Amino acid sequence: MAKFLEKTRYLALVGVISLLLASVAAFGWGTVKTFNAITLIITSYGKDSYIAVSLIEIVDSFLIAIALQIFSVSMYELFVGKLSLPDWMLAHDLHELKTKLSSVIVLVMAVKFLEHLVEWKNPNDSLFFAVAVSLVAATLIAFSYFGEKN
Repeated sequence: MAKFLEKTRYLALVGVISLLLASVAAFGWGTVKTFNAITLIITSYGKDSYIAVSLIEIVDSFLIAIALQIFSVSMYELFVGKLSLPDWMLAHDLHELKTKLSSVIVLVMAVKFLEHLVEWKNPNDSLFFAVAVSLVAATLIAFSYFGEKN
């Protein structure tokens, strides 16, 4: 039974491969967005007001792609075997992996808020959106901080 249970750790490869494929797709998505932004800049001679939003969306796309890659390699390292990668790219326990996820969520929310701010339409909506983003970010940061104290 022990040998069988030891082998079940390879089930984590399903998640590792899925996250890696999602990362590749997100890098492709970011590349397409990059070409679209370059086209927008060239065709509008840099005068389109949507350029800033396009560039922020590119950052968001690649941030998500890199996060998926980090989660993929971290899951491999945690459940399957050791990898020779920089330490910053790996999570060494589940709490650290959850903390990295929380950090990425906070960054993505910040990027989304900037996109919203650039498209400024209704000041009240922007204020409520800012409060919501701040509350979620503060909660995620608090969970990360206090979670490691236990």
